[in-house]
Amino acid sequence: MHILIINGPNLNLTGKREPELYGSETFEEILADLRALHPGITMDYLQSNLEGEIIQGIQEADGKYDGVILNAGGYTHTSVAIGDAVAAVGTPVIEVHMSNIDRREAFRKISHISANCAGSISGFGAGSYFLAVEALKRRSEKYFLRNK
Repeated sequence: MHILIINGPNLNLTGKREPELYGSETFEEILADLRALHPGITMDYLQSNLEGEIIQGIQEADGKYDGVILNAGGYTHTSVAIGDAVAAVGTPVIEVHMSNIDRREAFRKISHISANCAGSISGFGAGSYFLAVEALKRRSEKYFLRNK
C-alpha cells in the first residue's frame, strides 16, 4: 500500500503552534510513528502553505497512490479549488483535522472538501492521521463504505 499525506498551511508549525489544539509533537515525529506502526505501508509526505501546490499534489496522486490523507488546514474552509481537485481524482481522499472543527469557530464548520472525500476524521489530535491510515487499510472490509 502506498499513501500520500498532504498537509496544508501552517501545519509545518505543528508542535509549536497552539499545542493545546494540535499537540506538542512535530509532524515529522508523528510521521515517524505512523511509519513505525505500519512498516508495510509506504507513506510519502507533502506539506505546503500554497494552495496550488496542494492541488498539484492531489492531481499527481491519482493512479499513483492507494489513498491520500489530506489536512488542508485553513484552506478547508475557503478553497473550492482543492475540493474540485479531490472530486477530479479517482484515488480515495480522507479529510483529516487534528482539532474538532465542529467545536471551533463557525467559519471552521464549513468544508469545501469533505463532500468529495471518502470520509472525514477530526478531533483526535495526531490520532486523526492514525485513524485515517486504518480507514484506508480497511476500505475493503464489509463494514466500510468504499465511496470513492
